[in-house]
Amino acid sequence: MKLTDEKIGGINLIRSYAPGEVRIGETLFQRSCLVKADRIVSDWRPQTMAELSLDDLQPAIAMKPEVIVIGSGPRQEFPAPEVLGAVLERGIGCEVMDTGAACRTYNILASEGRTVVAALLLRNSS
Repeated sequence: MKLTDEKIGGINLIRSYAPGEVRIGETLFQRSCLVKADRIVSDWRPQTMAELSLDDLQPAIAMKPEVIVIGSGPRQEFPAPEVLGAVLERGIGCEVMDTGAACRTYNILASEGRTVVAALLLRNSS
């Protein structure tokens, strides 16, 4: 699914998404990653929602976002309640959706100048 062709104001935008991969700018990622307007963390450890822990989200939390958008893979799956609760307790919004929707939501929020981190899980857990 093609999302955008342009880079607005020098920020990282997700150009396309397909199951198992995202294209950010000109770079294709086939492993889970964290994306912020000015930063990309490639080769992020968890590949499925079942593997996601609070420790995995620490790099995203350290980026001090207003919101973390978690892309859970090809279908919406939620993290363990204690993981989600720990993020919310820090005053950071957290939205969970399938990875395609997370890519679109990230692009919209980043384009609006919001401080957002997309945490994109790229392997199907089933």
